[in-house]
Amino acid sequence: MKAKNRTLRHLKEDRHLIYMCLPAVIKIFIFSYLPMFGVIMAFKDYIPVKGILGSPWNGLKNFEFFFKSVDAWTILRNTIGLNSIMIVVDLIASVFFALLLYEITSRKMLKVYQSVMFFPYFFSWVLVGLMLTTILNPSTGMLTKLITDLTGKEVAFYSEPLYWLIILPIVSIWKGTGFSSLIYYSGLMSIDKELFEAAEIDGATKVQSIRHISLPFMMPMIVMLTILAIGKILHADFGLFYFVPRNVSVLYPVTDVLDTYVFRALSVNGDFGMSAAVGLFQAIVGFILILSTNKLSKMYNREYGLF
Repeated sequence: MKAKNRTLRHLKEDRHLIYMCLPAVIKIFIFSYLPMFGVIMAFKDYIPVKGILGSPWNGLKNFEFFFKSVDAWTILRNTIGLNSIMIVVDLIASVFFALLLYEITSRKMLKVYQSVMFFPYFFSWVLVGLMLTTILNPSTGMLTKLITDLTGKEVAFYSEPLYWLIILPIVSIWKGTGFSSLIYYSGLMSIDKELFEAAEIDGATKVQSIRHISLPFMMPMIVMLTILAIGKILHADFGLFYFVPRNVSVLYPVTDVLDTYVFRALSVNGDFGMSAAVGLFQAIVGFILILSTNKLSKMYNREYGLF
């Protein structure tokens, strides 16, 4: 009875926070939990006329269709490999720029730098793809013309897949680092200034202060966001991999990932069953990765665990 009364008291005291969270909870319930009913499509030969429940069961054939295809290994390699590169590169860039922002003492200049870094985050991937085309276009691109004028050799960025192992991470950093760095910057703002003053009095250099004060304070947030990113390692950013390379088939050996492959399976073949199977595979692997990475982080330091 006491526990029940205590719970009711906490709910009453925190009712304003609950009201604030309610729209997000409703959104997640509608768009994330209710659609889970469609998971059974992964085990059915889906026929739109018959519906989900009326379509016949086909066991694991939808999974076999994908994993036995000639493109399965390439797609999984691209998805895991490129996402791994972007997790590492984005983490380094975000922490680096957060540390730089923290060193800015002028509040006016800080707002200018934050606005400039954060602005690309609002660009759609369609717009980013068009902007990149003006730079890399084989005939009229600014960068391609500059390279041709300097070296006398023509560079066809949209015909050589290997270039995109560098281009895609750079574009990802340019668009997303401003937002990510602000998250780490907010963590730095919670550090007591007296710690840096004491370190400076003891003769610590700026690098030593970052190593022994800033990074240890940021580490729990770094680990938490990295765990979440690893959990989504099979969920590639569709806009980045589809609109930025303009869905050029020559670039598929590098740019084709699970999400773009599923999109083409739906738009070209209308294969709902295989698409559902791939989505279920992504969710299960992501769930396992989150649990395992969280367990490993807690083994290293109990404070670093996500839950």
